[in-house]
Amino acid sequence: MTDPVEVRIVPTIDQIGETDWDACAHPSGVGRPIDPFTTYRFLHALETSGSVGEGTGWAPRYMHVLHGTQTIAVAPMYVKSHSQGEYIFDHNWAHAYENAGGNYYPKLQISVPFTPASGRRFLTRDGFESTGISALIQGVVQLGTDNDISSAHITFCTPKEAEIGQEIGLLSRASQQFHWLNDGYDSFDDFLASLSSRKRKNIRKERASAHAFGGEIEILTGDDIRPEHWDAFWVFYQDTGARKWGTPYLTRAFFNCIQADMRDDVVLMLAKDGETYVAGALNFIGADTLYGRYWGCVRDIPCMHFELCYYAAIEYAIGNKLSRVEAGAQGHHKLARGYLPVTTHSLHWIRDDGFRSAIAQFLNEERKAVDRENEILTSYGPFKRIDVQETD
Repeated sequence: MTDPVEVRIVPTIDQIGETDWDACAHPSGVGRPIDPFTTYRFLHALETSGSVGEGTGWAPRYMHVLHGTQTIAVAPMYVKSHSQGEYIFDHNWAHAYENAGGNYYPKLQISVPFTPASGRRFLTRDGFESTGISALIQGVVQLGTDNDISSAHITFCTPKEAEIGQEIGLLSRASQQFHWLNDGYDSFDDFLASLSSRKRKNIRKERASAHAFGGEIEILTGDDIRPEHWDAFWVFYQDTGARKWGTPYLTRAFFNCIQADMRDDVVLMLAKDGETYVAGALNFIGADTLYGRYWGCVRDIPCMHFELCYYAAIEYAIGNKLSRVEAGAQGHHKLARGYLPVTTHSLHWIRDDGFRSAIAQFLNEERKAVDRENEILTSYGPFKRIDVQETD
């Protein structure tokens, strides 16, 4: 007799537990997870630090699928009362829906809060991929239908998940980011050699400008990261958060949690002038990818943003045999620095048939525009043309 499949919704991740959650988030249990953001440690840090939860507009409602007594699938789901911290923008959708007399919020969001990094959103135990994904998708649609919720959004999912979701009837959306890809480079100079002469010279000039600020740049990970480094980075993060979002998304306690449980998965790149840290970038390390997440400074230093967020990240990836650097959302300025356009994916369920039809038409046109822009921008990339011989 086949055990039934049950979908539960729970408000705290510890009701599922680290062992069962990570059996789905990191099924092999070997080496680093593909990405650190869907692990128990990261999501638990968001929750226990108060970065999500009451008063944040991100109310956790984790999905938990059981086959008999065994956990076979989980998903990080939140009830949202706004559209902040998602990086797949639906503000115009909300305005249109509410102008027509509907209530767009609350909505359901399956994502990693404040993290525009692509990865699995339907997390399944090995051997239960089909059953688990089907149960999660059916579960979120049923939850939205039963509670008269306007919509559900699965953001920065994998291309395979987007394909499966579209086959089931969800709307698929294409967006754009810029990623650096490691073409087997042995060093940063090896990477530079692949660029056109003009771009190569510009990067060398920017790196020299950044390093001429009068101090030193530290690359820190694991036990080399100490509380004073987080104290400095918190100041940087607050400054960036205040300018970009009004208030920072993450609390100071979040970084304490990361220090305690994830410091081996973190790279801090800090600029230090004398005894004072003046700028920094925070990265997370995946199995094959370096994820750039946050940047900030207390002093405007020419080209330091480019150095810490882009060039130092590339150098770290090459040195550690990583295949990719994802430097966050948007940013056409990344193109000249070796980061090429890629398509990212999300899925959307819209309860109202008329609104769903309008959104589907919009997404079809948007997808064509993203494809065209990616093709054009790639042709303007900084890399040498195949048949062109250049010297410095």
